[in-house]
Amino acid sequence: MAESVRIDKWLWAVRIFKTRSLASEACRTGKVKISEVPVKPGRDVAVNDIIEIAQTPITKTIQVKAILANRVGAKLVENYMTDLTPQEEYDKLKIARETNHEFRPRGIGRPTKRERRLIEKLKKSKF
Repeated sequence: MAESVRIDKWLWAVRIFKTRSLASEACRTGKVKISEVPVKPGRDVAVNDIIEIAQTPITKTIQVKAILANRVGAKLVENYMTDLTPQEEYDKLKIARETNHEFRPRGIGRPTKRERRLIEKLKKSKF
């Protein structure tokens, strides 16, 4: 195991981000925080750090259990981090996925301009 590792590399290694460049970009734009402070991609991660990651529409909170430098399989991720994200955040994600979906029968083609406007109007309306 590595003694210290950059936060962007660690976030990629535990599969929070699909690529390391996405993890670096999230750090640069202030979406990754340790102790309420935005961090740069080069900051080293320590065991027991609490990391907050803003991923629209939720904010994930994770705790570092161990340091690693190389990407691991999805089944091994639980050995390196603890997910502290409240269930309410995952409920927000579920609701966002359900409300942002419209059903369109197969084979009727693309929506017309009028139908598209109605769909967009429905999505923007607050019930």
